[in-house]
Amino acid sequence: MTPARVLVVIPTYDEAENVADALALVHGAVPDAHVLVVDDASPDGTGDLVAAVAATDDRVHLLRRTGKLGLGTAYVAGFRWGLERGYDLLVEMDADGSHPADRLPALVDAVRSTPDVQLAIGSRWVDGGSVVDWPWYREALSRGGNAYARWMLRIDVRDVTAGFRVYRADVVERMALDTVDSKGYCFQVDMTLRVHDLGGRIVEVPIRFRDRLHGVSKMSQAIVVEAMLMVTRWGLQRRFGRRTAVRR
Repeated sequence: MTPARVLVVIPTYDEAENVADALALVHGAVPDAHVLVVDDASPDGTGDLVAAVAATDDRVHLLRRTGKLGLGTAYVAGFRWGLERGYDLLVEMDADGSHPADRLPALVDAVRSTPDVQLAIGSRWVDGGSVVDWPWYREALSRGGNAYARWMLRIDVRDVTAGFRVYRADVVERMALDTVDSKGYCFQVDMTLRVHDLGGRIVEVPIRFRDRLHGVSKMSQAIVVEAMLMVTRWGLQRRFGRRTAVRR
């Protein structure tokens, strides 16, 4: 059997303190994986740091964008790049150290070893999953948001907002990616729903999630509000049969 070609897509904006470690950790966990950093014109020189690594390591690639265009569009751009080059598995991963690279082999294997699995999610809220050093109100917000999404969308995923995940490329290729306009947590919910609506099996692999070690979080109240509003909208559309987000 030909080994699956894995592309890890890492969006960045001002991640100069973290990106070199992120690349090293990915290759320490999955040495054959390729990494595409999608950099939104980081003022701190993140893109230049990645370009220097890419000049000596053919597993590292850089896609520069013209400005801060959002997480969702960064992943869509990375997925398109990967599909055009024939990668088999497409990975979402943050640069900030919150996603444990040592769980990447388990996530990849969950998709690669079982043909009907189209998406593996690194989950905080299944047995064996956890978060590190979160205040109670942040955990309550995440758990509550996920519970609302499960109920509203009628989808059995415990951590639908999780951003550490592996897709089978052929399921992404069947999506209507040109209709994706969501950002932040909302993007993760959107993509999970698309896999579900295509009939793909989704599995959750427990991870230990931690906050970033360096830099400033990009999360904001606006992103949380967007997610709640969009989940409500999609839930209502599904009940009335009006959501069309896939190409069959």
